[in-house]
Amino acid sequence: MSIVNSVPEEPEKDTSLESPTHSQLQYQSLKVESPLKMVETAFLASTASLIWFINSYFPLGIVLRVFFPIPIALVYLRWGKRAAWMAAVTSGLLLSVLMGPVRSLLFIMPFAFMGVLLGATWHRRVPWIVSIILGTLLGTLGVFFRLWFLSLLSGEDLWVYVINQVTEIIEWIFLHLGLLMTPNLLLIQLGAIALITINNFIYLFIVHLVAWLLLDAIGNSIPRPPRWVQVLMDYD
Repeated sequence: MSIVNSVPEEPEKDTSLESPTHSQLQYQSLKVESPLKMVETAFLASTASLIWFINSYFPLGIVLRVFFPIPIALVYLRWGKRAAWMAAVTSGLLLSVLMGPVRSLLFIMPFAFMGVLLGATWHRRVPWIVSIILGTLLGTLGVFFRLWFLSLLSGEDLWVYVINQVTEIIEWIFLHLGLLMTPNLLLIQLGAIALITINNFIYLFIVHLVAWLLLDAIGNSIPRPPRWVQVLMDYD
């Protein structure tokens, strides 16, 4: 027997003891994240639907309204754009089953869309003033969509009701200012649009304030508010 043949063969490498490669780690991470992403998206979508559902039957004013877009915005912050759109669609479908398609549409436009919009702006660390203005524009469009949609279903022009309310407000202002004149229709319509816009601006500011306090507490922070807001919140 030759010396070459007498050399013992090297034991085979035990690949089971090798550390996992980067691709294997990435695959394992995706296997863990995929069900977590699906569960969180479904949970937050159902949370948004439940808040709207409770507020419809037990309205608490601004208390629950500020939370309408926040769960979907949180989905965007945690899992990105696609998951946020899935949450918006899922919440709409769930409300359609629970309350019918009409109320489902009134939630989707503007609050589900607003959740996606706010999530996108917060994810990109956009300043508050920009995200509030964009949300105000969407909220104002949502009010006009609601007026048009409900007018279509009821067969009555609900814009006339809004105009009548604004007319009374403007006449009261004119009376207390001592102005002996009657507001024309254009002024009344501009006043109605201004009141709707201001109302949405205040609403979006409160949403940002609540989201800042709430999401910071759970580790999903949004952009810092203006300095004067931080000073006010720190004031004892």
